[in-house]
Amino acid sequence: MKIVIGSDKSGYSLKEAIKVFLAENKIAFEDLGTTDLNEVHPFFKVAEEIAPKIQDKEYELAILVCGTGAGMSIVANKFKGVYAVACESVYTAKMARAVNGAQILCMGGWIVAPEMGVQMAKAFIETARFQDLEDWRAAWLTNADNKIKQLEDIIYEK
Repeated sequence: MKIVIGSDKSGYSLKEAIKVFLAENKIAFEDLGTTDLNEVHPFFKVAEEIAPKIQDKEYELAILVCGTGAGMSIVANKFKGVYAVACESVYTAKMARAVNGAQILCMGGWIVAPEMGVQMAKAFIETARFQDLEDWRAAWLTNADNKIKQLEDIIYEK
């Protein structure tokens, strides 16, 4: 699995804690965000650079961290077929993958403590689409995915 990670200044400390977890668990990743607090990348630039890499399937998953997670998710969700969710708990990180098929976990460095962020990243990475869901729910969500793709086709034709 290839993961891309990035942050702005507000998410830097949380991102660095997640990088330690990834490295310790031998999970391949690339950091395309702020890597030096003297050279800060704004959230909208980081998300704009990373989301197309998910869209093109260069990476399977991404973790983006800004102040609240909202800014990163807003920008990343502008790209067709990219689903980014701002999460504040392990449960929402897991369900964003299982239920919503999110490929990008967004978190807030002002909100999420490093220990919690690592747990959230672990849950997000380890959860598969439809994991632990009933068959009927997986079928229903597959139908919902098709409707969302149809909606995206209409939106992106404009």
